[in-house]
Amino acid sequence: MWLGIDLGTSGVKVVLVDDDGLVAAEATHALSIARPHDGWSEQDPEHWWAATEQAVQALPAKLRRSVRGVGLAGQMHGATLLDGSGRALRPAMLWNDGRATRECAEIDADGVSRMITGNAAMPGLTRPKVDWVRRHEPDVFTRVRKVLLPKDYLRLRMTGDAATDMSDASGTLWLDVAKRDWSDPLLDASGLDRRHMPSLHEGSAATGCLRAEIAAHWGMARVPVAAGGGDNAAAAIGCGLTRPGQALLSLGTSGVLFVVTDRPRPAPQLGTHSFCHAVPACWHQMAVTLSAASALDWVARLCRFESVETALLAPQTVEPFTTPVVFLPYLAGERTPHNDAAVRGCFAGLGHATDAGHLVAAVLEGVAFALADGQDAVQAAGASIDTIFVVGGGARSKRWCQVLATALGRPLERREEAHLGPASGAARLARLAVSGEPIEDVVTAPRIVDTIEPDAALAQASHDQRRRYRALYPAIRESIS
Repeated sequence: MWLGIDLGTSGVKVVLVDDDGLVAAEATHALSIARPHDGWSEQDPEHWWAATEQAVQALPAKLRRSVRGVGLAGQMHGATLLDGSGRALRPAMLWNDGRATRECAEIDADGVSRMITGNAAMPGLTRPKVDWVRRHEPDVFTRVRKVLLPKDYLRLRMTGDAATDMSDASGTLWLDVAKRDWSDPLLDASGLDRRHMPSLHEGSAATGCLRAEIAAHWGMARVPVAAGGGDNAAAAIGCGLTRPGQALLSLGTSGVLFVVTDRPRPAPQLGTHSFCHAVPACWHQMAVTLSAASALDWVARLCRFESVETALLAPQTVEPFTTPVVFLPYLAGERTPHNDAAVRGCFAGLGHATDAGHLVAAVLEGVAFALADGQDAVQAAGASIDTIFVVGGGARSKRWCQVLATALGRPLERREEAHLGPASGAARLARLAVSGEPIEDVVTAPRIVDTIEPDAALAQASHDQRRRYRALYPAIRESIS
C-alpha cells in the first residue's frame, strides 16, 4: 500500500492506494478557517497535525501495516513560521489571505523578483506574507528559524526533516523556477537566507522516513516519505498529467486551470503562475480563481439550503446563460487575470423575480467565466491545451461541468476517483520515491467516466453573458478605489 496525505484548506484527506493504482481506503477530517479581519485567512498548524492523525488512524489498521511509502500534498503558499524548536510562532497565513498588498507592490517595484521567479507578487504567495510579518510583527519575525509550507509542517512532525518539493516551493517567490533552486538575492531581500528554508527535492524523491514513535503510533513501519507536491501538481500526477498540453481543471475551494509545459512560460502581467511540476524536468502554467466551490458553499448558506447538493437542484428550471443575474466570484479577491486582492464579488441584474435558483445558476456561470478568463491568459502565455480533465468536489455536478465546457468552448473529461486528486497523486509520488520505477509506468490516467461536450446551442448565450460578466469588473474596481 501507498499512503497519500492531502492537507487541504477545508480538511485533510488520506488515501491508501495499492500496486494496481486502486484506492483501497480513504478518510477525511475537517478543518476550519479563522478570519480575524476582512481579507485575512489563517489556520493553526497544530490543527493540521491533529486532523492528519485522526484521518490516518481512521484507515483500516490491517492496511496501514502494509504501507511501503508516504507522499504529501497540500494547499500551497501558506506561511508557516517556526522557532528553533519547530513550534509555530503564529497562525499560518493561507493562500487566500489578502493583507499583503503593500508588500506586493514593493516586491514588484524593480522587476527583479519577476525576472527571477517568472511570477507576479500576489498577496496569497508566501514571500509577501512573511514580509508583512517582518513589518507588522517584528517580534515574531526575529524569532523565525524556519519558513515551511503547510504540507511540509506535517513532514517535519512526521520525519523531523525540513524539506519541500519544487512545485510547492515555486509559489513562495523565493525560488528561481527555471533553475529549480532558491534565489539568494530574493531571500536576502526578505531578511532570510538558505538556513531558514527547507531543503529542495523533486516530488518523486524521498526526504526521510517516519520517526519511530510516529510509525508505531500509526501502526506502520518506518517507511520513506516522498517530497510530494503542491495540491494542483499532485492532482495532476493523480490524473496522469506529465506531458506538455495535458491539462486539468480543479473545482475545489479555489478554481484552477493547470497546463503542463516543457519549460517555464512566465507571463506575470497576465496574472498566471509559471511553476515547476512535481516530477523532474517538467513545469506548468496555472490560472487561479480564488473562489470556486467556496462560492457555491457561500450561496448555499446565503439561501439557507440544507446542503450544497440541494442548492445544485435549485436552478433546474433556469436555462443556462439566460438568467438576467450575473455574478462576480471575487469573494476573496482575484488572481488571474486581475491580480487584485482588494476587489470583492457582486450580483448584478437582481429583480423582484429573482429567486434562489437564479442566484445559484449565476454563481455556477460566474466561476465558469472566471476560469474562461484563465484559459485565455494561459494560452496568451504560450501554453497549448490538448485535453482537460475536470477534478475536485465540484466535478460531481454534471450541470456545472456542462456550463464550464460551454464557457470554455472545449470538452471536459471526468475520470474515476478524480475527487481524490492530490491525495492519489501523493500516493503515486510515494511509490516513485520507493520503487524507482519509470514515471510513465506509475503516473497513468484513470479511466474516463464521461466526456462533457460544449452545448453548441448555448454558445451564443454564453458569449453574451460573458460579455456582461466582463463589463462588471472595471465598474466594481472603480467603485472601491
